[in-house]
Amino acid sequence: MPDAFETMWSDLAPVGRSASSGGYFRQPWLSAERELAAWFEEQCGARGLSVSRDAVGNVVAWWGSPGPGAVLTGSHLDSVLDGGAYDGPLGVVSALAAVDALRERGFTPSRPLGVSVFVEEEGSRFGLACLGSRLATGAVSWDTARSLKDRSGVSLEDGLSSAGLSGSPDLALLEGVGTFVELHVEQGRDLVDRSAAVGVASGIWPHGRYRYEFTGSADHAGTTRMEDRADPMLTYAMTALAANKQARLAGERATFGRLEVTPNSTNSVPSRVTAWLDARASSARALEDLVGAIERQASERSSRDGTSLVVTPESVSGSVEFSPGLAARLAGPRGWPVIPTAAGHDAGILSAAGIPTAMLFVRNPTGVSHSPLETASMDDCLAGVSALADVLAELAGDPA
Repeated sequence: MPDAFETMWSDLAPVGRSASSGGYFRQPWLSAERELAAWFEEQCGARGLSVSRDAVGNVVAWWGSPGPGAVLTGSHLDSVLDGGAYDGPLGVVSALAAVDALRERGFTPSRPLGVSVFVEEEGSRFGLACLGSRLATGAVSWDTARSLKDRSGVSLEDGLSSAGLSGSPDLALLEGVGTFVELHVEQGRDLVDRSAAVGVASGIWPHGRYRYEFTGSADHAGTTRMEDRADPMLTYAMTALAANKQARLAGERATFGRLEVTPNSTNSVPSRVTAWLDARASSARALEDLVGAIERQASERSSRDGTSLVVTPESVSGSVEFSPGLAARLAGPRGWPVIPTAAGHDAGILSAAGIPTAMLFVRNPTGVSHSPLETASMDDCLAGVSALADVLAELAGDPA
């Protein structure tokens, strides 16, 4: 008999969890994430769902035979480094529980209904967010992706091989999908402020990741006079402050959250600092202006410090407007608020691929995400399951 939501959630809780921080390390194609992938297929088998998978690890489990007009739901099981429990897995567990709820109602889908798990949504290992859904939709080619490397220098192709996967994506995995609905924990406080347990997404802000490489001259921390240094750490530090100021002035988002220093010695002036900027804005023009302003200030500071700077965009995603008609259809009769998000999701990739897409958000009482403090109440999670079941019944039921 399939496990209930609470049991499934309890089963997932220990997997990949840090004993020291309480956060999760579920990086793609490594042991914890692969354990969750196996768990997902076991749960699908317990429900009699037929499983389709591609060679990079994306999985879709079908209630009925896949075909034109199929309705797909689901999310991802990987996490950011030291991440929260809900980002991704909530959508997967809720999808399975929604299937159970529909069967308890005596519902039989008139259209194929699928539950999906996309790999490497966070980009925490190979640096490209939503990599699995990008490969599945053809937004990124295998020839481009195969040489991506993780922090240890392992290529994507070799990482997949170590996980027993051959690595070539299958564009047929999503063939026939007519609608995608992703349930996700909200990564902000909009629903808290509205006193609503569930909301519908209107769209996703444009966002990008940019690699900043600051190069200077390694030297002795004690014997080198301050005025004789070409210290890339100073250039980076001023750039981080500039990014904060520019984002605040514009009402947008800019974050330096990852840093690599060479030689990374306490008593040395570094020779190189590599930092990654995450920038997000309310429009494509605003994002371009924000990133441009930060780079200009970084370049000016680099000239004064005697260092050099190279900026490389690693991934840039345009704005996504989810189907307004679909959002209104789902939210209107139920009184759910329609809200934007500045976080990227697989739903955005499928929407950009031309698949009508909607997102449901479940209230996050603290608004904290990508952190061990990320949370949601069990009552709100179950409200999300019920909401998702209602939506799936409407979309996969008899045509109006």
